[in-house]
Amino acid sequence: MLITASTPLHVIRAGIDTYQQPVVYMHRDCEVCRAEGFSALTRIEMHLAGQVLVVTLNVVTDDRVTPEQVALSEAAWRMLQPRPGSVATFRHAPPPTSAAALRAKVFGERLDSAQYLALMKDALASRLSDLELAAFVTACAGDRLDDAETLALTHAMIAVGERLDWGGGVVLDKHCVGGLPGNRTTPIVVAILAALGYRIPKTSSRAITSPAGTADTMEVMAPVSLDLPAMRRVVEQEGGCVVWGGTVRLSPADDVLIRVERPLDFDSDGQLVASVLSKKAAAGSNHVLIDLPVGLTAKVRSNVSAERLAARLRTTAAALGMTLAVHRSDGRQPVGLGIGPALEARDVLRVLRGAADAPADLRERAVALVGALLQLVTGMPMDRGRAQAEATLATGAAWTKFHRICEAQGGFREPSQATLRHPIIATETQRVIDIDNRRLARLAKLAGAPSSPTAGLETALRIGAVVETGQPLLTLHAQTRGELAYALDYAAAYPPFTLERMA
Repeated sequence: MLITASTPLHVIRAGIDTYQQPVVYMHRDCEVCRAEGFSALTRIEMHLAGQVLVVTLNVVTDDRVTPEQVALSEAAWRMLQPRPGSVATFRHAPPPTSAAALRAKVFGERLDSAQYLALMKDALASRLSDLELAAFVTACAGDRLDDAETLALTHAMIAVGERLDWGGGVVLDKHCVGGLPGNRTTPIVVAILAALGYRIPKTSSRAITSPAGTADTMEVMAPVSLDLPAMRRVVEQEGGCVVWGGTVRLSPADDVLIRVERPLDFDSDGQLVASVLSKKAAAGSNHVLIDLPVGLTAKVRSNVSAERLAARLRTTAAALGMTLAVHRSDGRQPVGLGIGPALEARDVLRVLRGAADAPADLRERAVALVGALLQLVTGMPMDRGRAQAEATLATGAAWTKFHRICEAQGGFREPSQATLRHPIIATETQRVIDIDNRRLARLAKLAGAPSSPTAGLETALRIGAVVETGQPLLTLHAQTRGELAYALDYAAAYPPFTLERMA
């Protein structure tokens, strides 16, 4: 019998999470695999019930997959949704149309709009492997994207996704560049502005390199995986929402790039600007405030870097017809008490409910951002906008609006708590002279955040604070003893606080 690429293989579910990358598993003795010369990490084209998907092949050497079967990763299974008894055929994948553009960028050439569009189309269609995407991200890192290329990449990312049209009028948004643990102002800002009658359709990301993204924190309190019609319904009903951008497919190519940036733990100003503004434009926002924390262990480490990024944001936003302002803030230390989805959600609720133990710094930052947005839209002085925000919190209008938004998104729920809590105690009286945000974030992640929503850490310490002997420096929250042990080992080796002994 002649074996060809059309020889069908029975489709089964591998039960392996490969995040967003579609992967298939074939036995090393599979006739299709041997006849076609497929080997591990080969990019192949899969045909199933009229669907075509480019996937990455991994080779199995034991009997968990038979030579007559092909096993699909969870990502591939979600994309294809095969029926019971389905069979698939395979062939070599043709080279992606953007291969030449990718190679040109790797060798330092400037790309035009058509080349970036081809790259984003191939990225979204899984025609570029994660290795190729990593090469693209690396080739764009640092200062390797100029203003024209940044705009071209932004347009390309918008073009390959959905786009919302709210029919005119002011549509607000805000975004924090990141790098500051616990800085979960977005739900508070959305609640205040929606309560004041403004429209703010907020799409947010899940954590990339942090212990929690806004979508992770919001999901503790309400569903965030809404489709476009559901998102529109919530905004039309309540004026605002906080949903995960991955479901609504606004600039979905950005989510593909984020998948690669996550393990690399770097991006560039150009990619950051394209990522942020493509999502704002796709969401139909026309007045955008960017919160830019600056600190040695924040994402933006110096005033020079902040000004360079702010200029790139303003230039690109202007070319998109968007009104944008940059709000520079203190990025030297964390915000709020909790770091991790549920712990940050508890801080948000304390502020919205006007609790006596609400973190003052989180409240102050949210109020300042609302003041800056109102100034951007109306031209009113900052102090007047802040006063409106304070009043909206004080009367309970913001909390009422937030609860209504949560109900409209699928129902409000209170954050739960981790089963394990372990304080790290000060052994002598000392003063905090510096805080490493990156180490705090790493600690919270080792404790299990954001995969375990209740995991993370709590700390009230700030620069200049005095901690007495026997008082907690921080308290770790974890769901498993193994994660708690990893976090404790890291805290011992890499303390997040620089302490000075008191005389």
